[in-house]
Amino acid sequence: MSGTLDRRAAVAALLRERGEAVVISGLGSPTYDVAAAGDDDLNFPLWGAMGGAAVMGLGLALAQPERPVLVVTGDGEMLMGMGSLATIAAQAPGNLVIAVLDNGLYGETGGQRSHTAMGTDLAAVARGCGIADVRVIETMEGIEALARRVPEPGATGPCFAVLRIAGAEPERVLPPRDAAALLGRTRKALGLSPGI
Repeated sequence: MSGTLDRRAAVAALLRERGEAVVISGLGSPTYDVAAAGDDDLNFPLWGAMGGAAVMGLGLALAQPERPVLVVTGDGEMLMGMGSLATIAAQAPGNLVIAVLDNGLYGETGGQRSHTAMGTDLAAVARGCGIADVRVIETMEGIEALARRVPEPGATGPCFAVLRIAGAEPERVLPPRDAAALLGRTRKALGLSPGI
């Protein structure tokens, strides 16, 4: 179920006009792609919390309802955190966008086929949970439309997008790895005390 979008180019285009959006990036490739687009105090990579990116985005969107929140994650991580889509739909934060980079592979463990390559339809799952704005994106024009949605709250709640990307693995670009420093800088950028 792999697509043809260049993953790195798609993420760069998605982040180009992000404004004041907080970006939560999931384990592995999504974090490398967000880092390749440029480090920012409002980037928060999740290094070892597979399945947690979408719910972390939900918590932040609810705590900061005036601020756009973008989650960039992969199909493997979203499969692990699929149950979170029901809670996201129930809470319905209009300032939350979830972009799933779907190449049908578990990239971090050697490129084994993920369930999306075997018929699992994450867009259908999101719709079934009650998310109204669900997109399957296969073109850069679709990416650009999604990028315009990031800073604009959705009237019907969150946006969930499956980006059909190619299976290529570009060189890894690592963001800072000091969890305490990342937390402190993100809290400070949100106007909160940097302490825990």
